[in-house]
Formats: sequence, C-alpha cells, structure tokens
Amino acid sequence: MAAFHQHVTGSTLLGIAYGAAAWHQLGFTPVQGALAAAFTGLAGMLPDIDSDSGRPVREVFGLLAAIAPLLLVGRVLHWLKLPPDRETVMLTLMLLYLLIRYGLSAMVKAVSVHRGMFHSIPAMLITGELAFLAYPSEDRRAKLLMAVGTMAGFLCHLLMDEIWSVEVKGLNVGLKSSSGTAIKMTGKNFGANVVTYAMLATSSFMLLDSMGFVNYTGVEPTTIQAERIPDEVSSPPL
Repeated sequence: MAAFHQHVTGSTLLGIAYGAAAWHQLGFTPVQGALAAAFTGLAGMLPDIDSDSGRPVREVFGLLAAIAPLLLVGRVLHWLKLPPDRETVMLTLMLLYLLIRYGLSAMVKAVSVHRGMFHSIPAMLITGELAFLAYPSEDRRAKLLMAVGTMAGFLCHLLMDEIWSVEVKGLNVGLKSSSGTAIKMTGKNFGANVVTYAMLATSSFMLLDSMGFVNYTGVEPTTIQAERIPDEVSSPPL
C-alpha cells in the first residue's frame, strides 16, 4: 500500500496536469483550471478517511471541513430558507465546519474499516457525483470538469494502492495480501455494500434530477389554455 505522502504527491501531480489541460486544451478559464487541479489533488486523499492511522484522517477531514462548507453554504441556506445575510452565512459556515471536522469524522471512524468500501469503484462514482452536485455553478461543463477531476484523483489513489501491492523480491514477483482490496465493486461486509450502493443510487438520482432527466412526479407537464370568450356577443334579432 502506498504511503500517505505518496498519494498526496501522485494526486497533486495529476491535478496539475489535469488543470493545465483544462485551461490550455479545453477552453476553461485559469481559475477553473486551478480549481479542477485542487479537486483532483484533494480527491486523491479521500479513500484514506477510513485509515487506521491518525494523520491521514486528520489531514483529509481538515481539508474537507475547510472546503466543503464553501460549496454547501448556498444550498443549506436555500434548504433551510434562511436569509443570506452576512451573519447567517458566517454562522452556517462555522456550524458546517464543526459538523464535518468532528461529527462526520467520528461517524466514519465508528462505522468504517480500513480498505473497506471507501476503497472501491462505487465510492469513486459517489464522490464524483457529489462534486458535480455541490459545485456552485450553472455551467454544466464546469461542474463536469470538477466531477471528472474528483473521480480521477480518487482513482489515482486506488491504482497506486494496487501497484504498491505488487511485491518484488529479486527475480520473484508476487502479490501482497492487500492486492485486490482497493479497486473493487463490492467488499466483504454485506451491510457496507448495501449502504454504499444505496448512496450511489441516491446520488445518481439527484444528479439526473438536477439535469432535468428525471420527472419524479410521474405526471407529464401540460399546458392548460383558457377558452377564448368573444369580445362581443350579438343579441338575438327582435
């Protein structure tokens, strides 16, 4: 398994290349390219939130707690119907920081195991879809850029773990016991599999709904036209 600093280095380099390509080759602005690089680099650390070691968890949740509130504050204010004044925004940002930094980290630590479903393809898809939904822009190309970058950084972590599971001793090449535990569709825990795929189904539905592909009411929109009333009604002849 690759060390934490190796994951950080790998996803950061990938993010720089991805952001530069977005700017120079795909026509995005320099700021969008820099943000795409940041999303990619951060996503490369996300699978380690289930780590047994303290440092990766502290680093990842510290970054999430700093960045996620900035992406979510607008949606939270809208959902709770709160006024978007300065004091309310500041209070919401602080509450979101505390919720993610301490509440979410404690919950993840309590229910997860290292190399569980956080190291999986479904988890990668979930993070990409959440990045698309959370990115505060009406430009779908920009949202897709961030989502793809997030999944690329996440996949970089999984690939590095699998590469580091190859053990070379002289002319003998073998696999460590960790081989196959990073890139997978399901894990050993049935409950974790059910929760992960339920989250994937939910995030996929939200993504399709945000793009207008889902009509969850089941009723086709119709246009009701009022019957035209004549301006003058001729009276019957006497």
